[in-house]
Amino acid sequence: MKKILLPTCMIFLAIISCNKKEKEANCVTSTTTLSGNYKFSSIKYKQTPTSAEVDLFATFAACEKDDIHNFAANGTYSYQDAGVVCSPNGSYVSTWSYVGTTFTVDGDIATIQSFDCKTLIAYTVNQQVAGDRVTYTLIKQ
Repeated sequence: MKKILLPTCMIFLAIISCNKKEKEANCVTSTTTLSGNYKFSSIKYKQTPTSAEVDLFATFAACEKDDIHNFAANGTYSYQDAGVVCSPNGSYVSTWSYVGTTFTVDGDIATIQSFDCKTLIAYTVNQQVAGDRVTYTLIKQ
């Protein structure tokens, strides 16, 4: 019985892992697939390519870490001060767009580094000083 169970389990696990890889490979970045609710999971800053990376998200107040960023398919962006609400409430509505690898939110332009239909990683450069880089990781809810 053990001789049959182990190979059967291994085949089952191989099928499951192949299906997951196929789904990730089939994720095409578009306005439709980018649309949805997200939360930040990290925001990293590097002043120069060789400098140490700083975790900016760790410095956020608790009331900012649980906020929802909604990218509607019609180009509307809304920031919802959700969960622990800051005082004053910071919710607002603006716009967003996606063209090629350029992701523009509320007038700020970022480049999409990767997107697997669940995790969006984008970055901006030259925000505070020439040559710096801020990398944003958002998780679709």
